[in-house]
Amino acid sequence: MRQHQETGEAMDGDQPALTNHRYGTGRSDKNASHERNRLDSIQRNVDSHTISIIRGLPITSSWHCLELGAGAGSIAYWLADRCPDGRVVAADIDVRHLDASRASNLVVQEADISHRDYAPGSFDLIHARYLLCHLLTRDEIVARAAQWLAPGGWLVIEDPYQLPASTSPFPLVQRLMAAYERKYNERGADLTWARTVPALLARHGLRDVGFSGKPGCMGCLDKDRWFPLINQVGPSLVADGLITERDLSQFFELLNDPTFVDIPQITISTWGRRPPEDPGSPSLA
Repeated sequence: MRQHQETGEAMDGDQPALTNHRYGTGRSDKNASHERNRLDSIQRNVDSHTISIIRGLPITSSWHCLELGAGAGSIAYWLADRCPDGRVVAADIDVRHLDASRASNLVVQEADISHRDYAPGSFDLIHARYLLCHLLTRDEIVARAAQWLAPGGWLVIEDPYQLPASTSPFPLVQRLMAAYERKYNERGADLTWARTVPALLARHGLRDVGFSGKPGCMGCLDKDRWFPLINQVGPSLVADGLITERDLSQFFELLNDPTFVDIPQITISTWGRRPPEDPGSPSLA
């Protein structure tokens, strides 16, 4: 397959990508100098869990895969290696961290998934991680993604379920996480939406729905992924008066305390399968 990078070009009869709308996290966040560190920290801490979920599916070398919100590309690259006879589309609104040269069966596509559409039956696997909870049209995107699946194809969605800030044993974390959730809610995010996803997949006709959870660790020193995240969003929390500069500096000190361990959220991974076609139905292959 020809190796290339797409930037809003239509493919396989799809609608052209639209890039005027920005995800709920904001394009300004994507331009922040710490964005790559944030993406790398997610990959270090969550990739093994994500891969274990996908390995549990009947994946074959010929699968066509769509990675929504591909970020820095680790899962897209893994899928391209695992499906050498298929194709992997790595779609993101910001593709600067993606390398189309990593595999000949990899397509890097700049796309706003809030408006992008794909032909029905295009993919054997669609995966989205830490993306849909930030989008206002998340339920509608799930409904469309279910149609993008080929018969027997799988949709896998992973998003955080934020635990109540007030239940943290650390008053500082209570203040910080309450501010964090408020900030993201104002942008249209829903950090508890992940709980609704299993029912949502079933409602849109997917079968064999399953789910699992991975607790997120705050603290744990080198296992921690909260430093780059709060380092990026923290200044805006201070600017909005949601926390103080002292709160922010004390939090970074707390992260270096070997006795500090907290569980701010749980990543809920949910998957479901489009039923195979009836024997008499035409093939979409």
